[in-house]
Amino acid sequence: MLPLPPAGTALGLQTLVDMETLPGPRTPCLEDTVARMLLLGLVLLQVTGASGITDVVAAYNLTWKSTNFKTILEWEPKPINHVYTVQISPRLGNWKSKCFYTTDTECDLTDEIVNNVNQTYLARVFSYPADATDYAGEPHFTNSPEFTPYLETKLGQPMIQSYKQVGTKLNVTVQDARTLVRMNGTFLSLRDVFGKDLSYTLYYWKASSTGKKTAKTNTNEFLIDVDKGESYCFNVQAVIPSRKVNQKSPESLIECTSQEKEMFLVIGMVVLAVIILTIILGVALYKCRKVRRGQGWKEGSPLNAA
Repeated sequence: MLPLPPAGTALGLQTLVDMETLPGPRTPCLEDTVARMLLLGLVLLQVTGASGITDVVAAYNLTWKSTNFKTILEWEPKPINHVYTVQISPRLGNWKSKCFYTTDTECDLTDEIVNNVNQTYLARVFSYPADATDYAGEPHFTNSPEFTPYLETKLGQPMIQSYKQVGTKLNVTVQDARTLVRMNGTFLSLRDVFGKDLSYTLYYWKASSTGKKTAKTNTNEFLIDVDKGESYCFNVQAVIPSRKVNQKSPESLIECTSQEKEMFLVIGMVVLAVIILTIILGVALYKCRKVRRGQGWKEGSPLNAA
């Protein structure tokens, strides 16, 4: 450091003046403080907005649930601060939005897939901020697996419409389930949709044993040979043999015939007929005896003697 000149000299006074006028830090003015506060607030708003967007979770585990063509798309997770919108499209077709801004984790798409159950469909689930109905950004979305209703919808549990065992024959009739597929305003049955692709299997066994036998048909009727006088139990199952997945339905409820009840019914009818016949004969005999007694009294009266 160079030594300062003596203060009493002219050069020293000039040097002091120059040092006082050198540039240096200034005290912040009010305008600078306000500008800095506004800038800080803007940064905080941007950070908060970015945090809200990252909290929107993309859907996952998209799964088709379909039975007899009643079709629902399910996914996870349950939303906390976001909502979902679903879109569905046939392969190479246009997207159609369903279940707008919903907090549910499922969407019924039956009315879309029943238009053509042989078509292959794809769905996707969009995630939006809960308060952003006019959201202009790019939302997260997840695609579903492809779904072909004709090949993949599960078969519902069939019902036994009627059955009858006469002698050595057992007749069983299966009732086709109704679907939500329409044609000319009428809901079609499984048989209407699948035709000969749909078959039924009958499982039957003697009520007194556990050994099962099976019979198959491409119609809704079974007529099988059974042992006379034996009671039988049975149930049915719908089957589509040509499928790779979801070939079989759950088995129907078990029904049983009862030959003992039929025998008791026959015996009861015979006994009833005997009772009625006995009453009729009794009344007839009573009337006949009454008529004979009247005739005998008339023959033995004093008027007839005179």
